[in-house]
Amino acid sequence: MSNENGSSRIVAAVAVGALFALMAITAITAEFEEAAGFPEGESVVHNIGYALFNLGDHGVATIPSEGFLAAFLIVAVALDVAVDGAIYLAKREEDGTIISAVGSAFTDGGRDGGER
Repeated sequence: MSNENGSSRIVAAVAVGALFALMAITAITAEFEEAAGFPEGESVVHNIGYALFNLGDHGVATIPSEGFLAAFLIVAVALDVAVDGAIYLAKREEDGTIISAVGSAFTDGGRDGGER
C-alpha cells in the first residue's frame, strides 16, 4: 500500500469491526427452536436411502424427509464431469504427443538420466 497516512487502513479496520459487531449481535440475539432429532428405534440409514430415491411417498420411509439427495448427486456428478473435461482440455499436444497441462513442474520432463 502506498498510502502515506494510512487512512485506508483505518477505514478498512472500522469496516471489519462494524461487520464483526453486526455478526456478533446477530448470533447473540438469534432464537433457535429445539432440535427435532430422530425418533427412537428408527433406522436413519435406511431412511436416507429412501430419501435418495424419493421413496418417502410410497410408505416405506418411517422418517419424513424431502427427496433432494438425488438432485444433489446429479449436480455432484455433473461438476465432476466438468472438472474432468477441464483437465482433459488443459492438455496440449506437441509433435503428436500429449504434454501435461503443468508441463515439467512435477517431473524431469522425460530427460535421460536419473533414477527411475
